[in-house]
Amino acid sequence: MTSKAFARYNLPNMMIGMLLALYALACILPMLLTVMVSVTDESAIIRNGYSFFPEQFSLYAYQLMFQRGSSVVRGYMISIFVTVVGSLAAVIMTALAAYTLANKSVRYRNALGLFFFIPMVFGAGIVPWFLICTALGLRDNIWALIIPSLMFNPFNMFLVRNYMSGIPDSLRESATIDGANDAVIALRIYFPLSIPVLATILLFYGLAYWNDWWNAIMLVDSRDLFPIQFLLLQLRSQISMLRDLQFLGGVVGMTPPAESIKMATAVITIGPIIALYPFLQRYYVKGLIVGSVKG
Repeated sequence: MTSKAFARYNLPNMMIGMLLALYALACILPMLLTVMVSVTDESAIIRNGYSFFPEQFSLYAYQLMFQRGSSVVRGYMISIFVTVVGSLAAVIMTALAAYTLANKSVRYRNALGLFFFIPMVFGAGIVPWFLICTALGLRDNIWALIIPSLMFNPFNMFLVRNYMSGIPDSLRESATIDGANDAVIALRIYFPLSIPVLATILLFYGLAYWNDWWNAIMLVDSRDLFPIQFLLLQLRSQISMLRDLQFLGGVVGMTPPAESIKMATAVITIGPIIALYPFLQRYYVKGLIVGSVKG
């Protein structure tokens, strides 16, 4: 074994590796426990509590959610459409605003940045937000789940602006000399160079849209437009109510899967995010770190 290879296996490196392995295990075990409890019979959960080794397996929680006539599948399609369309639109708007503030030739760009900063500190409240959404016709339609959250997060915008501010101005000046306008410079130079930070905020927006249930509560009445998060929230509430009624009234019958349904909903809702994150992971850390320190 060479000295370089031996150096990789010295005591400090081994301790760091062990700490990272323990941290990874601490992150994996709760997810594994969630999956195992979701496939455990409710009566076994009541007797033994949560366990990595279920006494009795049961898929009743999943069957209940995906039974014939269930709206969970439709809610999944609604959430996927809202997440994809809303996230892409929000990233485009954020990138355009960030490019404007990073462009040193734009007058009053610092004052404009202050205008974007104010909403990070002060909010108008729910009532003005609801009145504006109603005036724009964002009630009981698919756009009511997209447009109210489409106004980009100022934090994400400043993150992208800081990243773009680190791009040499000579690139813009050279493109301007060659006759390119701002649209060409932004789309062909700045946006491709900003892929790491744009991928980072895409993940932020995707998480926000996927986990959103507030817009459905406030603006949507039709069950056909309910996203998956709101449907599962309703289902969990109904199951909990049935269990409470059973205990209070002494009703004899199958135990409502209150605990297993909670875990099954967690597995169902985080599945797409877990599948998406590995594709964006290499951009996530780089974009977050570089965008935070530049500018």
